[in-house]
Amino acid sequence: MSETYDPPNTPLDVLHEDAQLIVVNKPSGLLSVPGRGAHLAVCLLTRVQAAFPQALLVHRLDRDTSGVMVFAQSPHAQRHLCMQFEKRQTRKTYVARVWGHIEQKSGTVDLPLIVDWPNRPRQMVCHETGKPAVTDWRFVKFEGETTRVRLFPKTGRSHQLRVHMLALGHPILGDPFYAEGEAREFPRLMLHSEELRLKSPEGGVSMKFRASADF
Repeated sequence: MSETYDPPNTPLDVLHEDAQLIVVNKPSGLLSVPGRGAHLAVCLLTRVQAAFPQALLVHRLDRDTSGVMVFAQSPHAQRHLCMQFEKRQTRKTYVARVWGHIEQKSGTVDLPLIVDWPNRPRQMVCHETGKPAVTDWRFVKFEGETTRVRLFPKTGRSHQLRVHMLALGHPILGDPFYAEGEAREFPRLMLHSEELRLKSPEGGVSMKFRASADF
């Protein structure tokens, strides 16, 4: 993480609210939860709890990733939702812009990941000790020298989408950890959680939440 933390002061963007859960559209540049130190105290969790005091954390997005994020309204809902994430019963769709032209229409990256300890929080591919990580991807369109893709993570490793795109030779634009040169010179990380599908903690009804990317 860069030394300076200047979180956006945008209004809370609530996509859905009911007795079980709250869904918000997280802005890029805002931590999901507090970091270590008073200067990293501002985060989405505290902003959500200011409006919904009973809200409980279920999952996280990286600071620089934007998009759909769900919070629970009760301990029961939190357990139910966390179990869905743990058992990979949720379906997540991301949109990203990456450097260069991906000529194939779709594919799968299956590369195990582990933290790069001397350079943490960076992650790296390691076939010996890495944890399984799988991402399906699909071409959307070319945009100048870049490509827009949709990403469908089958696992939830830290920085998974960022490292997997880098492994394809197409780092995500604006990535402060994995992009270099021109690919890094963008105003934000071009990665957005576009859609989340899960089951309601009350009754198990399938629910879908969506937020369009601002890039």
